[in-house]
Amino acid sequence: MKPVLTQCPVCKGELTVTRLYCPSCDTTIEGRFVAGSFAYLTPEQLKFVEMFVRCEGKINRMEDEMGLSYPTIRNRLHEIIRAMGYEPGKDEPAEAVSEERRRQILEDLDAGRITAEQAMRILSGEEA
Repeated sequence: MKPVLTQCPVCKGELTVTRLYCPSCDTTIEGRFVAGSFAYLTPEQLKFVEMFVRCEGKINRMEDEMGLSYPTIRNRLHEIIRAMGYEPGKDEPAEAVSEERRRQILEDLDAGRITAEQAMRILSGEEA
């Protein structure tokens, strides 16, 4: 099998998948289908993503396996994020609790004024 093309080789426009076929039951489905974000990655980028998953997202393990520095691996990861249509760091949630409030919650927990469950809810932003 060949990977799905996402770009027209003639005009470089975006291609749309319009037909799917099942060789097991000879069913053909026609329509407009999206290929998904991973379809826009190069074979090298897909290999990097596979290694990233295999290393459980631990960049230090990737450094050892690839023999590359942390900044190089991080840059490659950012290239992949951009290729998938995102901007690195843009979707990160704002910190739910300030550092000062976090310290106060931990002090309250240590002093027994709140339970561990209450502390977890507050720290996750579920409770003020």
